[in-house]
Amino acid sequence: MRPKRIILIRHGESEANVDKDLYCKKPDYTAELTNAGLNQAEAAGQDLKKLLGDETICFYISPYWRSRMTFEQVVKHFDKTKIQWREEPRLREQEWGYVKDPAINIEMEKERAAFGTFYFRLPNGESGADVYDRVSDFFGTLHRDFERDDFPDDAVIITHGMTIRTFLMRWFHWTVEQFEQYANPNNCQILVLEKEIDTKYHLLTELQKRNVANQYQRPTRF
Repeated sequence: MRPKRIILIRHGESEANVDKDLYCKKPDYTAELTNAGLNQAEAAGQDLKKLLGDETICFYISPYWRSRMTFEQVVKHFDKTKIQWREEPRLREQEWGYVKDPAINIEMEKERAAFGTFYFRLPNGESGADVYDRVSDFFGTLHRDFERDDFPDDAVIITHGMTIRTFLMRWFHWTVEQFEQYANPNNCQILVLEKEIDTKYHLLTELQKRNVANQYQRPTRF
């Protein structure tokens, strides 16, 4: 049974969002929410409760600490008998490698922006295309779950900015050029895909656009 809604939520503000040098000091997966991030997650839980009411929910959560902490704040607003949840490693953030020098990180960010975020592979890490591949693999699990007669009313995915963009790219069959037009959602922004009468999903949330170079906008000629 396809859910009424598929909802994507980016984690709350993390230590690494505030201090980019944190990537050089500790493993990315251990970055925790700031106090502001905890408040954002609390507010997201309240907003989600208003949207879903007493409907049943299946949560899929990235195992990174900031995503788990976000889930802990969100889920406080729901009856535990109404929810299911599982950690899903394929929903983790794009892996940033093991760069320990902040100056190198700055130069790498510039190179990535110039080259294109989808194709550029971070040293010892991943490209956006790599994230797309594992998100695509996750879709097999998601669709099998949706075939269950007892699947909950809604599916909520708590994950990361790049992962959300590649999820939407895969779901709506965006081109790479379309993908590059959009920015990551804000921390704890709630993106709602709602099922239409024909069982297709419509994205209700307006996405923020990026300023991208003309190299990403080559038209298709056929």
